[in-house]
Amino acid sequence: MPGEDENRIATPTAPARDRSRGGSALLIVDMINCFDFNGGEQLRPRAEAAAAAMLALREQMSRAGMPVIYVNDNFGEWHSEKSRLVERAMPDDGPASALSRLRPRDEDYFIIKPQFSGFYATNLPVLLPKLGVSRLIIAGIATDICVLFTAADAHMRDYALWVPQDAVAAADDDRGAWALEIMRESLGACTAPTREQTLHEWANKLDADGVR
Repeated sequence: MPGEDENRIATPTAPARDRSRGGSALLIVDMINCFDFNGGEQLRPRAEAAAAAMLALREQMSRAGMPVIYVNDNFGEWHSEKSRLVERAMPDDGPASALSRLRPRDEDYFIIKPQFSGFYATNLPVLLPKLGVSRLIIAGIATDICVLFTAADAHMRDYALWVPQDAVAAADDDRGAWALEIMRESLGACTAPTREQTLHEWANKLDADGVR
């Protein structure tokens, strides 16, 4: 029937077998959030500012046909799922709110994590090879906790990393800067802000260096 494909809801899928390495994915960490924890009041405006860079990255990924994966805490709700978490944490604040516009889309992957790292006790280590991903852009909160732990686990699994400093946020600026230094110096992550580097420029650098 003409036009049928246009009305079909996009659904994130993955092949049964692993693909060849070399693909990129954007991980958005813990941005589905109520900010109702100690330090959340300080973190929220910083996360709002970082969300603008995340939206720009998400758009670049979509144009390139590359996956966007939300990796998020479950708020202790072990039987929860995406729509319930989103509705609880992200009420519609209107189009002017970057946090509201960062809601996961139908085509985005969504993974619930029980601890700091996106790799711990989740299906992320299985999903990424199936998508052929060996290059990760990590954005989200908090820079010095869940972003750092996720980046460390990714580094130990031989992923090339870009953690844009304007696409992550911490409740304390000094701790955020400390975490970025660790990721840059110890994990080999690029931390250039999105205003200085695009997705394609980062990928081209990796290609030139023979990184797969």
